[in-house]
Amino acid sequence: MTGIICGTGSYAPSYVMDNNEIAAMVDTSDEWIKERTGVATRHIIKGETTVSMACEAARRALLDSGVRAEEVELIIVSTISSNVILPCTACEVQRELGAENATCFDMSAACSGFVLAYNTALAYLSGGIYRTVLIIGSESLSNLTNWKDRSTCILFGDGAGAAVMKAGEGRAYLPVTCSDGGKGKALTCLSRHTPVESAHMNDPEYYMQMDGQAVFKFAVKKVPEAVNEVLRKNHVSKEEITWYVLHQANSRIVESVAKRLEEPIEKFPMNLQEYGNTSSASIAILLDEMKRDGRLKNGQKIVIAGFGAGLTWGASVMEWG
Repeated sequence: MTGIICGTGSYAPSYVMDNNEIAAMVDTSDEWIKERTGVATRHIIKGETTVSMACEAARRALLDSGVRAEEVELIIVSTISSNVILPCTACEVQRELGAENATCFDMSAACSGFVLAYNTALAYLSGGIYRTVLIIGSESLSNLTNWKDRSTCILFGDGAGAAVMKAGEGRAYLPVTCSDGGKGKALTCLSRHTPVESAHMNDPEYYMQMDGQAVFKFAVKKVPEAVNEVLRKNHVSKEEITWYVLHQANSRIVESVAKRLEEPIEKFPMNLQEYGNTSSASIAILLDEMKRDGRLKNGQKIVIAGFGAGLTWGASVMEWG
C-alpha cells in the first residue's frame, strides 16, 4: 500500500509585481534580478490571506481529483506565514471546505514543507491509518519581507498549492530528509509575537534575513546528495527519472543541482520566473502547472526535493498516476 496523488490545485494572487516595481524601492534593476535569481515577477497578496489561498488551492485540487470534501480524512497545511495562529490554518481550511471528517494540523518546515507534508501523508496512507489526505503549502511571504532589503525582497512571492492523495496499490518509496539546526542562522525570522524588550515591529529581525551565499552553498551541496541518496535507497537509476521537481528558490541553484547530478536541465522544470520563491507552496504550484499542461503522465517517476530554513532538506521519489 502506498499514497498516490490523484488531484492537484494551485492559487496565486491576481496582483503581479514585476522587477521594475522592486527597482523603485531598492537599488536594483530588472536585468540584475533576472541574472542573479531568474525571477521576473512575483504574485503579492492584496485582499487574500494564507488561509484563503489555501482554501482555493484545496478546492481546485478536490475538483481535479473528484474527491468530495467530506471524504477527506486528514488535512496537512505547511506554512510559515499564516494569518492565524489559533485555530490552525488546516482547521480553518476544514471549516471553509466542509471537510467535517478530517483531522487537521499545520507544519512549519519552510521551503522543505511540501516534501515533509507529502512524506507525512504517505506514512499515514501506507500504514492504513487514513485513505484520503489533502496536503497544502500556502504562504504570504510578502508579510515577512523587508521591502528595503535588496538581498531578500527580490526573491519572494505569495501563493498556494495543494494535492489530494489516496491510498492505493503500488510501490512505497523511502524518503531522505535531514536537518542541521546548527546552521539555522543562515535564514531567520523572529516571531511577531516574541516578547522582546523595546522591540519595534519594523526591526529587521521581524522580517526574513538571509545569508545568501551560505544558503546557496548549502543547497547546491546538500540537494544533489539527498537526491543521489534517495535514488540509491530505492534502487532507482537517474535514467528512470522523468522530472526533478525542486523547490523554486533560485534558477542558479536549480542549474547547479542539475550540473552536479549530471542530468540535463530539461529534466528540471522551473516556474520561479513568474512566482519567485513561494517557500512551501512552490513544489505544489509547479506540480499543478505540469499536470494541467500535460507534462505529467501516468507511470513517470519524479523526484521532489525541498531545502531551506532550519536548515532542512530532503528528497522523495514518487510515481505519477
